[in-house]
Amino acid sequence: MMPRPVLLLFLLVILMITSQFEWKQQITNELESSSDISQKQQQSPHMEEIVKEKIILSQEKTIQRLNEFIESLQQQLLLCRGNENTTTGSAAATSFTSSPLDEIQRQLMLED
Repeated sequence: MMPRPVLLLFLLVILMITSQFEWKQQITNELESSSDISQKQQQSPHMEEIVKEKIILSQEKTIQRLNEFIESLQQQLLLCRGNENTTTGSAAATSFTSSPLDEIQRQLMLED
């Protein structure tokens, strides 16, 4: 059997070795995490630029769709105004005609 002081010394050495191993692991982990953080910080501006570009492209597409919608509405408005003018013009013309046949012919011409 080992004497008590030798046993205590042996336990102390084992404790020191395992502690140093744990400390080295902690230090290594901290170094890795700090290097990961620095890499992320370096990548962060690049990622921000990519996100900004995507936002800008999305906004440009939306603007383009809105412009197309505006053009469509303007064309519809012009068509409505044209139909209104032809309707009022044909109403004025029909008031001067005496034949319903002339009115039907005018409507057919307008539809074409």
